[in-house]
Amino acid sequence: MKKDFFTYQAQTTPHPLAIEISYAKGSYIYDTNGKKHLDFVAGVSANSLGHQHPKVSQAIKEQVDKYSHVMVYGEFVQEAPVALCKSLSETFPNRNMAVYLTNSGTEATEGALKLAKKLTGRSEIIAAKHSYHGNTQGSMSISGAEEQNRAFRPLVPGAKFIQYNNEADLDKITSKTAAVILETIQGGAGFITPTNNFLKKVKQRCDAVCAVLILDEIQTGIGRTGKFWGFEHYNVNPDIVITGKGLGGGMPIGAFIAPHKMMALLQNEPKLGHITTFGGHPIIAAAGLATVTEITTSNLISDTLRKEQLIRKHLQHPAIQEIRGKGLMLAAMVDTAELASEIILSSLDRGLILFFLLFEKKAIRITPPLTISDEEIIEGCTLLKEVIDKVTQR
Repeated sequence: MKKDFFTYQAQTTPHPLAIEISYAKGSYIYDTNGKKHLDFVAGVSANSLGHQHPKVSQAIKEQVDKYSHVMVYGEFVQEAPVALCKSLSETFPNRNMAVYLTNSGTEATEGALKLAKKLTGRSEIIAAKHSYHGNTQGSMSISGAEEQNRAFRPLVPGAKFIQYNNEADLDKITSKTAAVILETIQGGAGFITPTNNFLKKVKQRCDAVCAVLILDEIQTGIGRTGKFWGFEHYNVNPDIVITGKGLGGGMPIGAFIAPHKMMALLQNEPKLGHITTFGGHPIIAAAGLATVTEITTSNLISDTLRKEQLIRKHLQHPAIQEIRGKGLMLAAMVDTAELASEIILSSLDRGLILFFLLFEKKAIRITPPLTISDEEIIEGCTLLKEVIDKVTQR
């Protein structure tokens, strides 16, 4: 299987981790040799409820037995996508929100950008340096990392960039700006949290020039930071929210969410202003609904901040300079990129799955399932410290 993997499946890096997967359950992934791996990454924040959560699996099976794809998005009334949209809308108190379901986070980004341009009649988009909003060309255009973009230029014009948490850059938001798009917590840049009411100040500047604030909650949303939406920590109400990853319980999904009146702009002039064949797929939506229901009706969200403190308590080590992030979106920072890489790969040999961040190479990603137990957290932290001891003593 590994030979065929390298022969027939397109690769994204010269050196993928290449574990041959047999099955996964709970917080563990099992390879074809029977070895179990404690998953401290959760499919890069996608498996909110771990692997094969019974409620998600049951929802998928029940929907498969009813029907699968029946019509392009938005034409037929289907129970699962309607219920998921309603459930997501209800997470925004006192706001009449409409939800557009997509196949992925980057498609949600594209839809949000189109909506902002349609609303304002402007084309300029302000984004943050070393942001990441997806890998389609429109999303890449507002992801401020030239090392990722230069091979694919020209991209979509009209993007300008500010430094995250730099208030002096807010003057770049002007009456020419259609939208400012920011990650609530910067992911690929190193799990950088907003400081000094930065997001609130961005929103105030947007309001002053009639621009739209889009917050990217693809990683921070669906309970990962200890609130259903990450922006709830920061006293800000965005105009448009993008989500994905953890929304599907391991299934491919995305969504952009905006007030109903704003979203209605995509219905006319032109009609079909944003269309998708498989967005809102009933099987995917059923998995998403089961995921959102479990997260919002259990203690998982409130427990996330307690689990964060447990990780911080049990992951104290001289080689770890700091732990960035919030909730179960954490990054352990070490001195060099080489050390981070060696720790991640050596941990894999020991049965602990960790991962990299896109731009900040000195970071070790720690984004386990929200369902991870205290015992599994302590097990993973203990393994990680043992690996760091071994690596740093060489």
